[in-house]
Amino acid sequence: MKRTYLVVVDDSPEARVALRFAARRAAKTDGAVEVLAVVEPQDFVQWGGVQAAIEEEQRLRIEASVASSVGEIMDAAGITPQIVVRQGDRVSTVRGYVGTRDDIGALVLGAAPSGSPGPLVADFTGNDAGKLPCPVMIIPGSLTDEQLEALS
Repeated sequence: MKRTYLVVVDDSPEARVALRFAARRAAKTDGAVEVLAVVEPQDFVQWGGVQAAIEEEQRLRIEASVASSVGEIMDAAGITPQIVVRQGDRVSTVRGYVGTRDDIGALVLGAAPSGSPGPLVADFTGNDAGKLPCPVMIIPGSLTDEQLEALS
C-alpha cells in the first residue's frame, strides 16, 4: 500500500509550502498526496438561505485555492493529489478523518513563518499529539523551493 501524505490546506502561504513538500516527498518515496480542505460552518444567520450562500461561497473559494496549489505541484513533482473537502470544525474534522484512514503515512501541516504557528499545528502538537495514528510533519512556511527539495 502506498504511503499517503495528508496535507490540510487553506489559502495561507504556509499551506502551499506544506503541499509542495508533501508532493516532493511523495514523488521521491513512491507515495501519494491527499489534500484535505475544511470549510468551517459560519455563525448562525437568521435567514438560512443567506447562511447557505455564505458557506457555499467559502467552499468555492477554498476549492479554487486548492486547485491552484494542486496545479503547481502537478507541474513541479508530477503528482496528482486526491482532493477532499469536508465541512465542520477544522481540528475535529481533521482528527476524525485521520482516524478513519489506515493508509495515511503522515499528517503534513504548514507553520506560519512568524507569530503563532496556526491552530492546527498548535492542536496536533499539544496535549493530544500522542493519540494520532500517524506522525505529524510540520513544515516551516519560510522554506524556499531549494530547501524543500533538499529536505524532501
